[in-house]
Parts: sequence; C-alpha cells; structure tokens
Amino acid sequence: MVKIAVILGSVREGRFGDKPARWIFDELKKRTDVEATFLDVKDFNLPLFDSPVSPAWVNEPLPAAAKWAEAIAAQDGFIVVAPEYNRGPGAAMKNAFDWVYPEWNRKAIGFVGYGSTGGARAIEQMRNIAVELQMAPVRHGVHIMWPLMAPLMQEKAPLDPAKFADVQQAAETMIDDVVWWAKALKAARAA
Repeated sequence: MVKIAVILGSVREGRFGDKPARWIFDELKKRTDVEATFLDVKDFNLPLFDSPVSPAWVNEPLPAAAKWAEAIAAQDGFIVVAPEYNRGPGAAMKNAFDWVYPEWNRKAIGFVGYGSTGGARAIEQMRNIAVELQMAPVRHGVHIMWPLMAPLMQEKAPLDPAKFADVQQAAETMIDDVVWWAKALKAARAA
C-alpha cells in the first residue's frame, strides 16, 4: 500500500479548488492499494518563504514549516490541485513547494489544474518545480476548462461526481500513473 496525499494548493477566499480537490480525493479513496490523505495548504499557515538557507541544505525542517515537512515526509506520492493565476501556479502552492526539500525527493506527483487553459501552464511550471525537487511528475494531468468550471463556481463542495464526467477518464489515468510510480519509487527508496 502506498500513501498518497491530495494537496489543495490555493488559499484564496471563495476558492474553487475545494470542489475538484474533494472530488479527486474521493476518486483516490476508491483504490484499495492507496492510503489517501487530504492536505490543505491553508491549514498550515506557511509564511512567505524567507529563509536565508535552502531546505535542501539543512538537516532538519525549518521551524516555520515543521508540520508541513512532517506531512509531506509521510507520503509516497501526491496529487496537487491548483489554480492557474497569471500563466502560472498560485503563490501559495509555490511557497509550499519551497519550504521543504528532502521530504519531496524521489516521490511521484500528478496535477489537477483549473483556470485559464485548464491550468495547463500552471501544471507545466509545477512539473518543472517537481523535477527540481527530485520528484517524478507524471505525464497525464486533469485540466478543468472554463466551460466545466464556470457553472460549478457557486456550488458548495463536495459536488456530485457526475459533474466531473468530462474529466473522469483523465483523472483515472493520472491516478493510475501516480500510484504506479509511487509504488515503484517506494520500493526503490527501500532498496
């Protein structure tokens, strides 16, 4: 069994992200080979990263991010649900990536994006960040385009899963990929 966390990477007031994050979390929980965890960046109150030293060069988590580092270290893989703002990921998720380093290393990661172009540009940038963090980003992602997103904006989470039918196949493929890589990397880390 692998441990995979869904990370809600937006802290914005009235955020849309809780809807697809709760949906993808429920999809992940259907798997019998996964222990799923839900991590909301908002719950960790991470300050703006301002450390004079990179987490890549310290032996223990920086105090401001100790709880976050512990939560990340406990996982074998991740599915990040994040918006696209101004052609990139939201600042909260980028900040969350920056606060820890070894805890991310050699783990699988997939993405659910929403916003302009279905979050494609944000996902592209987060994949590059994941590579720098020595992670294994999967090719397939879930892109929630505006025609799907707009009618759901005012609804409360959790939503009827049928509302995500247009991206269901993409979600299943991405989850399969994340689980496969999480298992392979967990075995490799143990070797």
